[in-house]
Amino acid sequence: MFRSLAVVCPLAVSLFVTVAPAQQAPPAKSLPNGIVWSPSLTGKSPMGSAAFDGLYADMEKEQHHDLKGIVIVQNGALLSEHYFNGDSATTLHDIRSATKSLTSLLMGIAIDNQVVHGVDESISQYLPGLPQDGKEKITIKDLLNMRSGLDADDEDPASPGNENRLDESSDWIKSVYAIPMKRTPGEKYLYCSVNAFLTGVIVENAAKTPLDDFARINLFGPLNIQNFRWRHIPVNRTTGQGNLEITARSAAALGQLMLNDGVVDGKRLVSHDWVTASLANQVPISDSDPYSDFYGYMWYTKAEPVGDDKVLVHFASGNGGNKIYIVPSFHMVVAITSSAYGTRWGQQRSQDVLLRILSATTTE
Repeated sequence: MFRSLAVVCPLAVSLFVTVAPAQQAPPAKSLPNGIVWSPSLTGKSPMGSAAFDGLYADMEKEQHHDLKGIVIVQNGALLSEHYFNGDSATTLHDIRSATKSLTSLLMGIAIDNQVVHGVDESISQYLPGLPQDGKEKITIKDLLNMRSGLDADDEDPASPGNENRLDESSDWIKSVYAIPMKRTPGEKYLYCSVNAFLTGVIVENAAKTPLDDFARINLFGPLNIQNFRWRHIPVNRTTGQGNLEITARSAAALGQLMLNDGVVDGKRLVSHDWVTASLANQVPISDSDPYSDFYGYMWYTKAEPVGDDKVLVHFASGNGGNKIYIVPSFHMVVAITSSAYGTRWGQQRSQDVLLRILSATTTE
């Protein structure tokens, strides 16, 4: 049996913390124009408390000691959260390449606000001095789909556009402009951080605003994400491809925004069309990515096995197992933070945690 995820949950983005019945709930703390994390004694988990306790106990005993946080939201309520290995609800954590999905959101907002014209525009319109060596044929959509055609491959250290080479650069724009073309834009999916970096640069150039400030004004502020850090690199650019530090709760809030079709507190932050296109099955990638079936606008989709069903899950993904999972048929968001950077187990562990949560969860 297959569970369709075509309908996005329309619930308002109000999240409530579930507290143990023996505890006294403190007064609700409402914050204007954003998500309210209000303690409540009324929230009930569709998973038994034993299921949560068992999951967290197993993760506490996990041998690598680099899992950091799990936040589970269903039907607009924070069902449970647990932190590991020194982290807490207020810890800022580097979500690595899950940042790319947020940069895509910012591009959508820029297009909605007519700061950028559209995804079919040539990137040359927004990148002054871009070499006319075939790069002028790259569209914004090609960047978002990871099909720019640049000779850039994060899996190949010898690739001219490998992200590690950028880290050694004293001028990232100059270094990116020097990357040669390898194939026709739109022809082949090849994961590379350069595409997300250029996406962020286009937003910065078009909005005449640093990417982190653009995010603060148009995304983080309305979501009440007050604390974050975002890496800056030479020369005075924000790393749109990664190194955004947020809390696990903030990651869940961003997932909930996508689940709510881009709406928070009745206010639309990003268009329905952008959310739909971002989560759509635009590019098949299962032949190169064992954890995903399709790629959209820097968001992944995979049909996960849950019992006898296949459940579609959309997600943002970062090195080490950092995840923002969106499960519309369960009206659920699961955010996982992890510092298992560069390991074999980080991604697999996060997928295993998700499947365990889904297997123990009802859709009612």
